[in-house]
Amino acid sequence: MTNAFTISDLRQRPEFFDAVSDRIWRAWWQPRGYPASSISHRLRDNINPAPIPFALVAHDEDKFLGTASAIAHDLAERPQFTPWVAAVWVDPAHRGLRVGAALVDRAAGDCFALGMTRVYLCARPARSGFYGRLGWTAIEHGVGTDDLTVWSKAAAAAV
Repeated sequence: MTNAFTISDLRQRPEFFDAVSDRIWRAWWQPRGYPASSISHRLRDNINPAPIPFALVAHDEDKFLGTASAIAHDLAERPQFTPWVAAVWVDPAHRGLRVGAALVDRAAGDCFALGMTRVYLCARPARSGFYGRLGWTAIEHGVGTDDLTVWSKAAAAAV
C-alpha cells in the first residue's frame, strides 16, 4: 500500500458499513458482551441525513483502512460535553501511516464546519501521546471505570 488514502463520509461509501460496524464492535463492544447486531443498529444512525452523528472511513480505493465517528455524547459521566470524536480505529497493518491522525483531524474539522466551537474525545491513558501530538488538550484524567482521559480541541486550534 502506498501512503495515499481517502477519507469519505460513510453515507457516500456505504459499502464500508459492515467493516466499520465490525471494527467498532470488536474493539469496544464484543469484550463487554454486546452482540454485533446492537452496534450495527447504532451505526445506522450515522448514515441518516442529520449532520451528527456521522462516521468517516479511511480507504485506499476499495480497501478499508480505518474509521472515526462524531457523535453527540460519548461519556455518560460528562453529558455537558458535545460533540465527541469517537470510535477511532485503524486496522493494525495501517497504523503509523497517519491514517488515525487524518481521521481524527477530519472528524473534528467536520464538526467545526457545522458551527461547533469545541469538540471532545475520551481515550485510555496509553493514547495520551497520540492525541497530545494532534493538538488536543487533556482536560480531565481518571474518568469512569476505564480511567479515561477527556480531551478537548477548540475550533481556533483546528488546522
